[in-house]
Parts: sequence; C-alpha cells; structure tokens
Amino acid sequence: MSPRARRVLRDGPAQVRCGEEGRDTFGDPSDTNPHVLKRRKCLSCFSPPQLGIRDALGSCFFIHDSLKNIQQFDFKAKKFKKVDGKEVYSDTLMTSTTLEKEKFPQHYFPDCKWSRKGFIRTRWALADCVFDLVNIHLFHDASNLVAWEKSPSVYSGTRQKALGYALDRISDQRYEKVPYFIFGDFNFRLDSKRVIESLCSAAAMQTVRVDGTNEVDKLIFRESDNDHKVVLQLEKKLFNYINQDLFRENNGRQLLEFDKELSVFKDRLHELGISFPPSYPYSEDCSQSKQYMNTRCPSWCDRILMSTGAKDLLMKSESEEKSITYDHMGPNVCMGDHKPVYLQFRLTFGKHANKHKCCVVQ
Repeated sequence: MSPRARRVLRDGPAQVRCGEEGRDTFGDPSDTNPHVLKRRKCLSCFSPPQLGIRDALGSCFFIHDSLKNIQQFDFKAKKFKKVDGKEVYSDTLMTSTTLEKEKFPQHYFPDCKWSRKGFIRTRWALADCVFDLVNIHLFHDASNLVAWEKSPSVYSGTRQKALGYALDRISDQRYEKVPYFIFGDFNFRLDSKRVIESLCSAAAMQTVRVDGTNEVDKLIFRESDNDHKVVLQLEKKLFNYINQDLFRENNGRQLLEFDKELSVFKDRLHELGISFPPSYPYSEDCSQSKQYMNTRCPSWCDRILMSTGAKDLLMKSESEEKSITYDHMGPNVCMGDHKPVYLQFRLTFGKHANKHKCCVVQ
C-alpha cells in the first residue's frame, strides 16, 4: 500500500472501491493491513463469494474509531441501524438489505450474452449528516477502431444511457432523496476521433484491411516528411502513439478538452477540478509504474462525482489551508492498470440541513 493511500485511510471514514472482483485474489480485508485497521472502529465489506465468479463491483468501508453513532440504512425495513464491529457480506451479498446492487439492463449491450457492469448503493448517517455512496462500473470501449469511427463514439452513448439509468434509480421516489457521491470506473474516454485528429493533424492515414474483406484491421498514421515516421498505429486493442510523454506532461492537462462525456450530466453531477494524469491504462509491470500500456488511449476513467447536495457537504476547514483533496494514488507504485483516485475532505457536523428521521416512501 502506498504511503498516500495509508494516510487517506488512516485519517477518517473511507470507502475502498473493489473493481473486477474475481480477476485477482481477494481475501478478508480485515486481515490484510494492520496499519489501516488499528484505529478502525468498524469495517463493512461487500464482496462476491470466492467461487470463481468474476464480478465488477465490491466495496469496503473503514470507519475511524473517533466517530460515534454511525448508522447504515436498511433498504427493506426503511430505517437506519447502528454499525459496530466487523461485518463481511460475501455469500449473503445478494440478500443483504443494507445495500442495493443492480446490473444494467441487457438491452444496453445487445452484442453481449451477459454483463458484470452495474452499481452498488449504500446509505449512511454520520451524526446529523445523511448521504448515499454509490459504487459504479460502466462499459468499456471494446474496439479502438469502432471508437474512432464517429464523435462521440457509440460506446460513449452506451455509457451515457447506463449512467442516466443509475442516476434515475438512486433519485426515484422509493426512498427519501439525500445527497450522494457516485464513484468508480466510469470508463470515460477521451473523444477518440477528435483526439486522434489533433495528435495526427499533420500525418497521412493508411488503412490496412483484413485480407479478402472490407474489414479494417489497422490504421497507420505517418508523418508527411521525416522519413514517413509512424506517429500512431491504431488497432482493435492497440493505441501505439509515438510520444507517450504527452499524456504525463503537466498531468495531461492539454488533453482535458477531449474529456467530454460528463458534460451531458452537468446539471446533475459535479466534480472537482482534475489535477492528476489519466488514470488508465497503466502498465502492470512493477518496473514500469509510470508507464502507460499501448492498448488504449490514456483517459480519466476513474472519477468521484457528486450531487449538488453532496457538493455542499464539502466544508473547508478554517485551520487548514487545503482541506479538500482530489487526487490519484500510487504515482510511483504499480497498482494495476488503473491508478485509484480519492476525494478527501473535512465534514463538519452540526451544520447540515439534511437531518432525517428516517427514509420512507414518498
């Protein structure tokens, strides 16, 4: 665990999002890191069972021992219950009443027989403050070539539908509406067509087709001079750009103009300013912790978003110059193909207008 990750988990309540459960070995989180748990009063873990089932979502919640009167909402009983000690939901995950877990409708991805993508919602009460934590996993780009065909891409449209579905579900009339934070692997990608046109503006494109067919196998962009050097080679699962430093310099800020997928939800979702490099796809080679793989165009896939009400909860501390931090973890550590992101802020109790008796059907 990186020092930054340890510090974030040590200093206050935290949720750790677990993605792609089953792809990597998952153990009991309470046994893995004593540095994190030595001052933790409560731990709640929601994870699929270890039966070879690959699932896209799991969540672990760590609550500092300085916090009192922590409650979690029971969606079936429609009331809060006190949280104390260690609770792990694995074999009973799908029957637990303290979370809502949904997969996206099948017709959102007709080309697939099934999907692991969806979201988990939990509701928490800390003193007078009530909010939802929503862990989400949206659809990826299956092919760089298809993503390149139009702007915005067909994959962007699928993610838009799925995110809209999730937002409608967590804000419908079944339960009282409360502020919410929604986070995870949104799989947001840069506008592929626009970013490639920008990166290869002075290059000539060569189309290579599968033998005997009209199917595109690869696109090769070459400089007009300089011995026709290859600037970019694009295939279904290859994005080999000549200058990978571009995505790291100044945290890739010059590419944020192509990060457009969230703009559709600008009236419903908020995000703090991004000041970290694209979070995906990092090399999984431990000796190349800062290197991107050449499989996809680097993008800010991993995000933490919030409703208007949740944004109002981000209270700046008068005693600290910088009390709100939105950043990534493990910049110099291999952490898989995604670098985790975190939002750290100070929550001041006794100043919130969203105190609730309980949540009932309206």
